[in-house]
Amino acid sequence: MKQSHTSIGSFNLYSIEAGRFRLDGGAMFGVVPKTLWSRYIDVDDNNRIHMAMRCLLIESKNTGKVYLVDNGSGTKFDEKFEQIYQLDYEHSDLLNSLDYHGFKPEDITDIIFSHLHFDHCGGTTYYDENGDLRHTFPNATYHVTNKQLETATDPNVREKASFLPDNINPIKNWDKLNLVGAHHQYEDGLEGLPVNGHTLGQQLPKITGENKTLVFAADLIPTHVHLPLPWVMGYDMYPVTTLEEKEKYLEQAVEQDWYLFLEHDADQEVVTVKKEKGKFAADDKLTLSNISG
Repeated sequence: MKQSHTSIGSFNLYSIEAGRFRLDGGAMFGVVPKTLWSRYIDVDDNNRIHMAMRCLLIESKNTGKVYLVDNGSGTKFDEKFEQIYQLDYEHSDLLNSLDYHGFKPEDITDIIFSHLHFDHCGGTTYYDENGDLRHTFPNATYHVTNKQLETATDPNVREKASFLPDNINPIKNWDKLNLVGAHHQYEDGLEGLPVNGHTLGQQLPKITGENKTLVFAADLIPTHVHLPLPWVMGYDMYPVTTLEEKEKYLEQAVEQDWYLFLEHDADQEVVTVKKEKGKFAADDKLTLSNISG
């Protein structure tokens, strides 16, 4: 599968496909009835929808840093887990996607975690042929918010299943772990926008350059179908907070012509947003390569 790239300001941006999986459509759309959401997204016989694990590689021309935002689910699963989530690495996988753009795991200097649910950080580590846990990106500094690490290491019962010890402990104990606060500035033109509705301490990397802005939407807006304000995931810990955050950032997206990079949308990689009669919806549907440098 051809994967796209572009430049914004002092950054080269690359779409990194780390595989596909499926999640329950009812959980993905919360209180929205299936009769509504199924008009816009395909669903299988088990009520699951197709999901991407689309990461973003950010190469800084100013600092030489190579950031990877999230890294998919990884491969540390038994057959039962793979069947439940229909993990699909035939479509794409993390290492081949990096290689497609000319990068090796050793080239990654920094990993920015939007948050630490399994489908966002599982690729950080892998089991070698001896069954030992190894770090995929040996030279990378890991960036995660204080609040998210605190949440991941002491989760509530409802969220516990998304924070797997084999994912969290190696990150927590990594000697190059950098805990950041809300709204962290990584360098000029790259910052993390704070969001707390889906899980406490999520951050959305925002890339700004000249007259263009791209925001990695993570799980605030997992697919373009989730753009309407009330279409909030059942997975969100604090749905009212999600509503407030969506309205705040979507207003900015309309006013400032943001590009939204969609991590989980199986069909749409990037969208712009319009507001008509008080409702938000996708305007242009693009890939990174459609965004002129």
